[in-house]
Amino acid sequence: MTQQSMQEDKIINGVNVTSLFGTMDAIKEQNDIAAFQFRASNKWVNGANNRTTVDEYYGACETHSRETPFTFEKDEPPILLGEDKGANPVEYLFAALAGCLTTGLVYHAAARGIELDEVESTYEGNIDLRGFLGMDESVRNGYEGITVTFRIKSDAPREQLEELVKVAQQRSPVYDCVSNPVPVSVKLA
Repeated sequence: MTQQSMQEDKIINGVNVTSLFGTMDAIKEQNDIAAFQFRASNKWVNGANNRTTVDEYYGACETHSRETPFTFEKDEPPILLGEDKGANPVEYLFAALAGCLTTGLVYHAAARGIELDEVESTYEGNIDLRGFLGMDESVRNGYEGITVTFRIKSDAPREQLEELVKVAQQRSPVYDCVSNPVPVSVKLA
């Protein structure tokens, strides 16, 4: 029996901290298990409506397939000529950023032994359609800026909570992607 299996798993904020540190130790011993590749496929339905499916991904030196693939329905609201069958892509960007920042904040809190009662956040960003529609080349196509506001309920001092928000930004892959240029290659098959 290993020492880890003899001890009881430590759970903080729903995170198995024992497994988290075990994973980190395994990565220290074998760096290549840290390499992950996520994948998605997309199919246009009609108008602004399209559907993205997420299933297989590569990680820990092997390909994994989900028991049930995830599907994301995307559309535009009627004012943007859609049928409102799903959130639009820039709203999905908020969902991705929210999930990544929140997960990072919660994991780092758990690793530091900080218990959280509630974590909520809001996301706002302004877009000028003249960029997307090609009407003015001086107007950016995407968000001009994004504002994220966290509300955290915890007995931890405010300074620790502020540090968690900062660490969530520093370690979030999605935050990194939206705040730093990422090379994207787009081609026709």
